[in-house]
Amino acid sequence: MDGTVLVADDDRTIRTVLTQALTRAGCKVHATSSLTTLMRWVGEGRGDVVITDVAMPDGNGLEMLPKISQDRPDLPVIVISAQNTIMTAIKAAEADAFDYLPKPFDLPDLMKRTARALNRKDAAPRAKSPTPETGDADRDDLPLVGRTPAMQALYRLVARVMNTDLPVLIWGESGTGKSLIGKVIHDFSDRRTLPFVTVTGADLQDIEGPARILARVRGGTLLIDEISDISLEVQARIARMMDSPGEYAPRFLATSQSDLAEAMKNGALRRDLFYRLSGATVHVPALRDRVDDIELLAYHFLERADVGVGQVRRLSEGASKVFGTYSWPGNVRQLEHAMRQLALTSRATEISQTEAEQVLGAQPAPEPVTAQANTERLGASVERHLRRYFDQHGSMLPPPGLYARILREIEAPLIEIALAATSGNQAKCADLLGINRNTLRKKITDLDIEVTRGRKMM
Repeated sequence: MDGTVLVADDDRTIRTVLTQALTRAGCKVHATSSLTTLMRWVGEGRGDVVITDVAMPDGNGLEMLPKISQDRPDLPVIVISAQNTIMTAIKAAEADAFDYLPKPFDLPDLMKRTARALNRKDAAPRAKSPTPETGDADRDDLPLVGRTPAMQALYRLVARVMNTDLPVLIWGESGTGKSLIGKVIHDFSDRRTLPFVTVTGADLQDIEGPARILARVRGGTLLIDEISDISLEVQARIARMMDSPGEYAPRFLATSQSDLAEAMKNGALRRDLFYRLSGATVHVPALRDRVDDIELLAYHFLERADVGVGQVRRLSEGASKVFGTYSWPGNVRQLEHAMRQLALTSRATEISQTEAEQVLGAQPAPEPVTAQANTERLGASVERHLRRYFDQHGSMLPPPGLYARILREIEAPLIEIALAATSGNQAKCADLLGINRNTLRKKITDLDIEVTRGRKMM
């Protein structure tokens, strides 16, 4: 890399690490803990790329972006932040940031993004998104929070597609927040002042249905709910509506609980409609696939439920463990309902493990797995998962170290299930897996797997 990078962060360790890494890569680096100093350097014409934190002692890094964009529109700014919500990603996009990364960030990934910024520093600046008319209080109330890589990739993808006219497919399990993602895309797009209309197959059953819907949406955003559950006859009607939307063409969004590429192969979705809708694909991960976000979401819902009470409840260590190991078949919606119930019934400030177990005992059982999932080969399932993972990163590559991360994700549940099947007997488990007993012990320690004897699954 060749160029000068301006780094602004109040964490001395981060400044040191970035300075050393960028210097080794061939860059000149100016680092500061002050936004005032950063803005002075920018005003003096220094730097080819800026890397800035959001929360700084003397201001907010995002609030400086409009001035940087105005004074030096060719200067790329990469935002890094510990405020890991979708609003940070959206605000960064609105402020014309070149890129956004959550903390803790992957250093090689940040270096690659910095290299891309240096290579594009002479490119024409992007058109700035207009500021939404909704207030910050409403925007910060969005329950799309999460620190996991899957959610951060989702945030960045939403921020990229919200001001395009591309149709968007939003898919994920029930309760993951698909409709909410659609509303976010509308509320922060340049169509935000126009209607947002959600329809189902029933709204389009008769021949006049599409005309009525288009009259209601009037060039706004049309969200078609659970598109794969709609009959093929109505799907044909939707395809014709998309081809001839009239004078005020809406933006089309669609949600589905299943992978629409698979639905198309199985004949549940018309091929022509799939290609009309698949301008961009957003996969909303299941809650069990982002376990590290469960406690964060639980606190969010408890805080919301306790508004006006004056005492926000918190989870005990035992309660956190119970919630972290539960499968959450109803996803985020089920977690929200559980937290509301605990906010009403829990007497103490700290929610106990017993209370957590009681509230989950009243939750509905998981829905049965479909026959297709039962017969699907493991390799095919892994392939679908990996393709979705790559798709979530859009035109960018995932952070380096993918091979080790994927093997770790597969290895941990394999060992946990094998241990449970052998009632926690490590000698039997090692024999079942075909590995040395000492190797198994090391993996149990490295992967932080809890061994419980006497509990057999099969």
